[in-house]
Amino acid sequence: MIYTLLFIVFVIFVCYAFYVMKPKKVGKVPKHWHAILMQNVLFYKKLSQTKQAVFRKRMMLFLSEIHIEGVQTEIEELDRILIASSGVIPVFGFSNWSYNNLSGILVYPDSFNADLQFSDRDENKRILGMVGTGRFENQMILSKKAIRLAFNNKTDKHNTPVHEFVHLLDKMDGETDGIPAFFIGKEYIAPWLALMHKEMEAINKDTSDIRKYGGTSEIEFFAVASEYFFERPKLFKQKHPDLYRMLSECFQQTSN
Repeated sequence: MIYTLLFIVFVIFVCYAFYVMKPKKVGKVPKHWHAILMQNVLFYKKLSQTKQAVFRKRMMLFLSEIHIEGVQTEIEELDRILIASSGVIPVFGFSNWSYNNLSGILVYPDSFNADLQFSDRDENKRILGMVGTGRFENQMILSKKAIRLAFNNKTDKHNTPVHEFVHLLDKMDGETDGIPAFFIGKEYIAPWLALMHKEMEAINKDTSDIRKYGGTSEIEFFAVASEYFFERPKLFKQKHPDLYRMLSECFQQTSN
């Protein structure tokens, strides 16, 4: 009798393990996504057809793993497409990537304040996106307006959702500090710090075309410079060749 019970428990365990560990099924990519991506996502548009197909599949995987919810705003298909694109862009150089430090994304209609409140009468609502902490750990908060602006303006070197996803990558080594130690070898950390501080000094002296917010901290510098790297790669390579090479190593991709 005891052996029968043990066998039943073993079978149940095997079935459970198979259910939990089996690859998650990802739905078929809608055909009309290609046209939407070509119109809205410059990074996607510059990829070869083969890589575009990979990009779309990576988007589907992202959307199967991350819950997106609107707060007093409707989440339209375009919003999902743009958010998923923002998540895929910085990790496109890594195969089979999943954000294990992100479970959900809250989308607000517009900017918000440090208490995550928003109101037309709130003059302090200046935040467009953030990676949550505390009770919002493993959550991201984004402004719907900022998501749309990030892809409407293709020349401003600015992309709020990509910025926030880079913060998540920064956090992969256990600390958000502007040092992508999880992605670069130890031999690159000292050169990265030297280059980062040099560029931050240039920003604060107003002698750099990197957005001023990048000069406020090492954390923000990494995210701001990464936005520039993905948004205006040719210009970034021309203006900041050393930084371009370092970020190419970090993201394992040479942006087009």
